[in-house]
Amino acid sequence: MRHLKILIAGGALAAVAAGGGVTLAAAGSSAASPAPSAQPAATSPTVRTVREPVGGKTETILVNANGLPLYFYRPDTATKSLVTGPLAQLWPPLTAATPTAAALSGKLTAVNDAHGHQVAYNGHLLYTFADDQADHVTGQGVQDFFVVTPGLAAISASSAPAGTVPAAPPSGGYGY
Repeated sequence: MRHLKILIAGGALAAVAAGGGVTLAAAGSSAASPAPSAQPAATSPTVRTVREPVGGKTETILVNANGLPLYFYRPDTATKSLVTGPLAQLWPPLTAATPTAAALSGKLTAVNDAHGHQVAYNGHLLYTFADDQADHVTGQGVQDFFVVTPGLAAISASSAPAGTVPAAPPSGGYGY
């Protein structure tokens, strides 16, 4: 019979197996990470690209490390998120102190804002959608959020003052 010791420390849940292996899971998480092995695990990039159907057309889009599609909110500026309260619950911001990317030609940064270190691509703050699943886009055009593609034009802090809505991105003919 295998014995586990459950520990809670610093908001993380840890299960220590009788043999000394440790399995960690974040507080509120139902899935635990595998026990550390002799070889270090490869770190998934914060943002990567995949080909997914969007509005009936297959496109290359940006997704987070878990495969969730990434969106930008048109009313945001390059330095300020306007996604707060209940809207932020439906559209959680992507945060990472030092974001990493795989196969992106644009600029990936972290903007220190009300959400912490929110990830931005070409100046557009990034979000996921609560109704999405990995590799499944359902939020395109909903509430002024749009899927991020590698070719999304850059905005700067001075090009979109608060209250100004940037021009709509090419939608590929989706009537959203």
